[in-house]
Amino acid sequence: MFDRETYIRSNLQAHYNEAVQSGQMVFCLILQGSQNYGLDINNEKYQSDIDTKAIILPSFEDFCRGSAPISTTHIRENNEHIDFKDVRVMFETFKKQNVNFVEVLFSDYYIVAEGYESFWEDLRALAEDLTHCHPTQTLRTMAGLSLEKRKALCHPYPTIKDKIDKYGYDGKQLHHIIRINDFIKRYVAGESFKACLHPTPTIRAKLDAAKLNEYSLEDALRMADEFCDETNAIRNAYMEKYGNDCDGRAYKKLDEIKVELLRKWFRKELAI
Repeated sequence: MFDRETYIRSNLQAHYNEAVQSGQMVFCLILQGSQNYGLDINNEKYQSDIDTKAIILPSFEDFCRGSAPISTTHIRENNEHIDFKDVRVMFETFKKQNVNFVEVLFSDYYIVAEGYESFWEDLRALAEDLTHCHPTQTLRTMAGLSLEKRKALCHPYPTIKDKIDKYGYDGKQLHHIIRINDFIKRYVAGESFKACLHPTPTIRAKLDAAKLNEYSLEDALRMADEFCDETNAIRNAYMEKYGNDCDGRAYKKLDEIKVELLRKWFRKELAI
């Protein structure tokens, strides 16, 4: 019998070990993707991968020299991904409100470097404020992401060409379009960001059907257009009503956490 918890945690540890072996100072490695939403599929038709983000701390020398912060993706032998992000890059990305990045603040699956746990807990405690301090930015990002997925729906990228040849579209892109639409409707209705990450059972059935390419090409195209149009309409209506107000207190706190985190790391690296 498949043990989901063991599968996630054992693979998370393997990712962490590989990230550390790269020679980078890994502050925290966190699960990203479908498992965080409860949308992973593990059966004879589909096996959800384990992908992670590794937030890394720069060396003092690289920091002083102004070396470009690391932002790269490592593909493991089993084709799972580890996204390496310098803490400076990652924290600025948090401010852009992209759900694919801020989702990690709500994950139950992470490994933190010993001695740095309090910084991660401070970030998790800030998560809801951070994801609601600039709602218009969140909606802009989500709507933009939906359009990106729509453009990719039938594009024969090398990694999904087999799906395009067989079905005419990539069900995973449709899955994301539907998920974003569900998220944005609940977000503007006042639900917590964490709650919005977990679709309702009705939407879950549509999401699974999309991911498994169970819709015809005609239906997939129609659904993609309808959901994208509705997502854009929700964004536009919100912006017209509320404008672009931003409460910068969460951003200020985020910067304070970054400064203290780097201060601790540099002191340790320099043994002072």
